[in-house]
Amino acid sequence: MASTKGKNIFLIVVVVSFVFVILVPIVLFFSRDKGGKIGVIEIEGTIADTKDAMEDVVKFKEDDSISGVILRINSPGGAVGPTQEIFSEIKKLKKAKKVYVSMGSVCASGGYYIASTGDKVFANPSTITGSIGVIMQQTVVEDLMKKIGVEANTIKSGPLKDTGTPFRKMRDDERKYLQGVIDSIYEQFVNDVAEGRKIPIEKVKQLADGRIYTGLQAKDAGLIDSIGTFYDVVDDMKKVLNIQGKPSLVYGKKPFSLLKWLISSALQDMIFKNVAQPVSFLYKP
Repeated sequence: MASTKGKNIFLIVVVVSFVFVILVPIVLFFSRDKGGKIGVIEIEGTIADTKDAMEDVVKFKEDDSISGVILRINSPGGAVGPTQEIFSEIKKLKKAKKVYVSMGSVCASGGYYIASTGDKVFANPSTITGSIGVIMQQTVVEDLMKKIGVEANTIKSGPLKDTGTPFRKMRDDERKYLQGVIDSIYEQFVNDVAEGRKIPIEKVKQLADGRIYTGLQAKDAGLIDSIGTFYDVVDDMKKVLNIQGKPSLVYGKKPFSLLKWLISSALQDMIFKNVAQPVSFLYKP
């Protein structure tokens, strides 16, 4: 009798163990949300340091669980080199996965440069975008220094080594030299936008006189594809990727920098207050 009771208890233990070890995981697997993963790379503020954005791009490109990537850009632009680095890595990412762009309040100059390579670009109706162009500025303090009796002495290896110095006015040969640099960068900007947006170069040049556009104006001009919020972008990507259920959004790095935030805020204020100088794409050190 005791032996039979012991066998029954043993069988109950085996059955319960089978349910929890085998059946429960199977049921959970088939009943779980079938939503796929969408990576989100946030580009905020002035574009100067590419480390975090580049690491996010590489991570999502190599992660097979990530079905597509959304670039959330809220930037007035920045330095040329870092902008082109991010742009180039996004092009590589596009070969492996769909890349959509969601513009925030501002996505101009270098911000638009990066956005233009997206497979599909969304903006809000009043997003400030465009500002396709390059700028270099010089502040000259020569006359002020003379008034206060200060003189700058320069020893240089060549006639153009101190081009752009604030201690004297720019010579004609220096202005011609720097204009050539600006024109070269501008041509790269225009060509990359034309390639990314599939717009003839001549049409891009007509739009690329430095002016800004609202999201609605940008759509009419062909600079973006659709008007929509970030979650409209998520829904659109979900349909294209045939994701069943609610997609899981996987965010990349987003370190907070007080200095970066202050600079970004100041530049955005310049746009909205219609200050004469456009947002800089090229910052001269």
